[in-house]
Amino acid sequence: MRSLVRAALVVGLVPSLAACSSSAAVPPPAASPSSPALVDTAVRPLAGTGAAPFDETRQLRAPAGWTVTVWARLANPRLLAWTPDRRLLVSRPKSGDVVELTPGPGDTAPAQRTLIDGLNQPHGLAFTDTTLYVAESDQVDSFTYREGTVSGRQVVVDGLPDEKSPELGGAYAHALKSVAVGKDGELYISVGSTGNVSAGDRDATPERASILRAPAGGGEPEVFARGVRNGTGLAVDPGGAVWTAVNNRDNIGYPYEKSGPVRQSYVNDHPLEPFARLEQGRDLGWPYCNPDPDVNPGEADTALSYTRRPFVRDIQLNPDGSKLDCAALPPVEQGMGAHSAPLGLSFATLAGDYGQGALVGVHGSWNRKPPRAPEVSFFAWRDGTLAAQQTLLTGFQNDDGSRWGRPVMAVQGPDQALYVSDDLAGAIYRVTAPG
Repeated sequence: MRSLVRAALVVGLVPSLAACSSSAAVPPPAASPSSPALVDTAVRPLAGTGAAPFDETRQLRAPAGWTVTVWARLANPRLLAWTPDRRLLVSRPKSGDVVELTPGPGDTAPAQRTLIDGLNQPHGLAFTDTTLYVAESDQVDSFTYREGTVSGRQVVVDGLPDEKSPELGGAYAHALKSVAVGKDGELYISVGSTGNVSAGDRDATPERASILRAPAGGGEPEVFARGVRNGTGLAVDPGGAVWTAVNNRDNIGYPYEKSGPVRQSYVNDHPLEPFARLEQGRDLGWPYCNPDPDVNPGEADTALSYTRRPFVRDIQLNPDGSKLDCAALPPVEQGMGAHSAPLGLSFATLAGDYGQGALVGVHGSWNRKPPRAPEVSFFAWRDGTLAAQQTLLTGFQNDDGSRWGRPVMAVQGPDQALYVSDDLAGAIYRVTAPG
């Protein structure tokens, strides 16, 4: 649980009015739901799944009594979706395919086969009835799915930007797309930014660093939300609203000095990774406004909060607020620590005290010192919104910051177990609660 931690700012300076939003005083952070204790839990490989890194005993921290099994092995698994007939689909952008895993009898590994191949960096997967949507880097396809077969491929959204887009000259840092089907039957598609602070994305056609909405049967997409640097996490909540979990920017300047120096102690915890409920026209600020976890902005050693956080002006790109009025942006509903790198997002109902909520695969940081550890996080669904982050599964990172695993996505199966993809270990875990 990380609703309140301490920041490591270098100095305590009076906030610069030119650098900060003019938001009113921020309320204290909301309390997190009570989290069951996590305990060391041995990761148990099934027969045929014990190759490295599971050729030695691995442990994760999981809720007491829960079990973690290495259920399947395949290279570079990313996002997950269950078919109507209880098969797990796994996207593999590096291989250009979607793999089907069919559960076997008893305590055995699933049967594997390639369902679709020859795709261009397939990533997001979504179902509605018997229609499967697959988000490639440059388009979204639909397929008719019946009893383990797909047919009738149609391109329902095309012309999405990736490294092949002529205007980008081969440079695209966030080409992978995610897709979700809304309660309204429309498609929602995440389109990442071309780089860390590529402000021209906001004026591109189609607009990058955005969530697009398009008719499920095909048609021109429109911008649904903007200023979303890389909203890989994309899912629909129990009430029908679309949420995104965002990989936010790196190496922001310290906003309380005019020169805006990049300080590792500030970068370590800023900006937070937004977890936001979207509506038509919402702007998450990137790259001109940064969601701020500081309870007392500009004070050394301020506490950090990740619930309903306001924005501050980016000292490097929007020092006078002329690019975007950060104070006018609605606060972010929830967030995660800077550089958490949230990827897959799904909603589920877990056993015990957890109940209904969101599951987020946290991939872990690359530019934080020390690195932020990978984990599977849970955000409880309370009164029509999400409560603060709780750690559900962790232990993929060693004490020296090296890692043997990096979770990407967690989804609940028809058997109520959780299935977790890990693209570093090349594994799918099956996580079960007691009873």
